[in-house]
Amino acid sequence: MKFDPGRRRLLGHDIVLITIMAILAGCGLIYEYLLSHYAGRILGVVESTIYIMIGLMIVSMGLGSFAAKALVNPFTSFAWLESIIALLGVTCILIIAAAVSVGVLLPRIIAETFNLPPDLMPEGGLIAAMQKLAYYTPYFFGALIGFLIGMEIPLIARVREAVYGEHLEHNTGTIYGADYIGAGLGAAVWVLLMLSIDITRAAVYTALANLLAGLVFLYLYRDRIARVGALFSMHGFVLAIALLVFKYGADWSANMSNLLFADEVIYAGASNYQHFTITERHIANRAEPLYGFFINGRLQFSSQDEHIYHAMLTYPAMMLAPDKARVLIIGGGDGLAVRDVLRFSPASITLIDLDAELVKLFTHSPAMPYFKRQLVTLNEQAFSDKRVQVVHGDAFVAVDALLAAGELFDAVIVDLPDPSHPDLNRLYSDHFYARLSQLLAFSGTMVVQSTSPYHAKDAFISIGKTIHSAGFNQVAQYRQNIPSFGEWGWSIASRERLPIRQRLARFDQLPVPHQWLTRDLLIAAFEFPANFFESKAEIAVNRLGSRQVYYYHDQAWREELGIYKD
Repeated sequence: MKFDPGRRRLLGHDIVLITIMAILAGCGLIYEYLLSHYAGRILGVVESTIYIMIGLMIVSMGLGSFAAKALVNPFTSFAWLESIIALLGVTCILIIAAAVSVGVLLPRIIAETFNLPPDLMPEGGLIAAMQKLAYYTPYFFGALIGFLIGMEIPLIARVREAVYGEHLEHNTGTIYGADYIGAGLGAAVWVLLMLSIDITRAAVYTALANLLAGLVFLYLYRDRIARVGALFSMHGFVLAIALLVFKYGADWSANMSNLLFADEVIYAGASNYQHFTITERHIANRAEPLYGFFINGRLQFSSQDEHIYHAMLTYPAMMLAPDKARVLIIGGGDGLAVRDVLRFSPASITLIDLDAELVKLFTHSPAMPYFKRQLVTLNEQAFSDKRVQVVHGDAFVAVDALLAAGELFDAVIVDLPDPSHPDLNRLYSDHFYARLSQLLAFSGTMVVQSTSPYHAKDAFISIGKTIHSAGFNQVAQYRQNIPSFGEWGWSIASRERLPIRQRLARFDQLPVPHQWLTRDLLIAAFEFPANFFESKAEIAVNRLGSRQVYYYHDQAWREELGIYKD
């Protein structure tokens, strides 16, 4: 078939092809984010996984671009390519979830079949190999989809020249321009829409856009495409799969993901920033079930022992603050630190947390589901207290507003997640701590959640050194065993000259009784093994922009998970 050489018709074809390329570029970027986001959630090392996935897909795209030269008919190849990418895009999340879940479930099935005790759960050998292979499935799909996406630009460029019937001088630039603009729009769609919906439905929407672009191309150039009937059937098959996943995919994915948790999952949800999971475990002879709260697959607290963590976080700072009128809490969107601070009868508490959806989970509301009632009971309806003001925003920015307003606080409690992301790293920097020191009354006290001194020793010590470098005269670090986490650590700082431990030792007893903590137990928490700080001189301060604490933390947990060893 010869196309009308008229410029108007050629322009029409050009608009369609460039629009298709832009749509596919947006889909390609969303596939990258989908796989990166989901892989990070199930593999645990969220941030590094995201970077590896995006890098792997970019390299694979380059390889796919080279491989596209081997395809003879660009029209037929492009039509098949889009249907295959859409099929992989709509099914990859479920396949990954199934592979990982089977790897986790298999040892339990074997143990139950042969009535093995819990301490003899089968591991190693073939089972370990299968589990490791399952955890590599996100990278496999990332590489495969990236390779196929890489073929799109060379093929669409060849299609465009075939339509014009001549070599186009600016062909590559035009196609890449559409690709970049489409990728930018895809990023906007991801942030504004996809982050807040179920990941399987996000995959379906992306695959449907991919499929629609492929169908338009298939219909428009059907005379140049071989085996058109088979291709229309393929697109119909992918559409049916997409509709099936749209209806049942969220439940399938949730059921498979729930297998990754030891306890029953009673709630799973997401905000624009993170994924939440709440688990429940019933124990004989215990009136109340145990609840676990997870963010992105990582345990944040267990109702069994969170009182230990929050007592160690809040009591030292509140005990040493001469005036306990005004308290600032950074993070702590579960309200559990607020609960413990309220026991010291402050005049006001200001809490800064990025995620409004997280705080909402722990806030009393009419007609609450039963799991939320349990959470609100756990924090004793802390957010309903009129003395508590919640500010939603990035703490790194939000403290500037407090400084500009001349606010001063008697205690600052920093209850942030571990520095497992470069964005979190800045909240563990000398610059951030120096700004927090300006918010403290002269005799005020600051305490910082400081990760595990056992699992991430260098990161723990670096946090203490960084706080000291920010202008505090006294910094002390302490630790306690939290059964759900193991050994955990905190850092406490003051501008007072008298050592912190010596000041705490002046108390004969806790000023506010606690169900677990005692005065002697608190004093003992400041003891460390004789050689614990011997490498302190070699550990760097976390300057803003250096990402030092992030590197220390990331390396420690990778070694803990056996991902690599130095």
